[in-house]
Amino acid sequence: MKPAIVAPVMRFIGVADSARSILFYRDILGFEVRDQQGTIEAVYGPACIQLGTADHAPNDWNTPRPRGSAILFFQTDDVAAMHAGIRARGGSPSELEKVNWIKMRMFEIRDPDGHTLWFGQSYDVPHSPVSAPMMQKALPELPCDDVAAAVAYYRDVLGFRINYQQHDLGVMDRDAVTVVLIARTQRHTGIGSAYVYIEDADALYAELRAKGANLQDEPVSHPWGLRDFGVLDLEGNRIVFGQPFE
Repeated sequence: MKPAIVAPVMRFIGVADSARSILFYRDILGFEVRDQQGTIEAVYGPACIQLGTADHAPNDWNTPRPRGSAILFFQTDDVAAMHAGIRARGGSPSELEKVNWIKMRMFEIRDPDGHTLWFGQSYDVPHSPVSAPMMQKALPELPCDDVAAAVAYYRDVLGFRINYQQHDLGVMDRDAVTVVLIARTQRHTGIGSAYVYIEDADALYAELRAKGANLQDEPVSHPWGLRDFGVLDLEGNRIVFGQPFE
């Protein structure tokens, strides 16, 4: 029996050669291809991909993206069978691997235009009910030799606002995130790090690059469903900004 895609996916993607893309999605991946009044759709259960001239992210229908920038995730009921079927039809998927962070077995394949397609299946086992949540929010503390300079950097370069400041402390807010800058002492030595979830990794990367931030890498998409990049502050503390995607 043909493995199923079990979760809805809707995406507009840009293709250079529609005939080539039709062959890939139909003959390699096993999608049904339809022509809906001049719009080509690749359909597999609840997943529907429209092939056009530009990419359109689900959260920004008005701004076309460069061809090949789409990242799609398809949840299937039998990822091993999906992987084997794609290989048997001449595709070149990556090896199956477990991603413990999201408890899924996954593989990746690129379409002819470079779009990233992930297929995955949960291997999570339901657990017994747990008590009501206790923890609410984390406030990472990052040590600094010069707190005043660090406060200015977080404000002027990273886009935070000053919630509270004194000579050995800076409480910095941006949206729902708070970072606490503390004086580096014998008790608080070394460097710190934090991971911050964001809405749009590419937009924030462009903003911080324009302001001269010490960026460590460009945004990279990972099989576990995050697209992220890192930045260092003046003291070497590292913050990674990550965007979850479908």
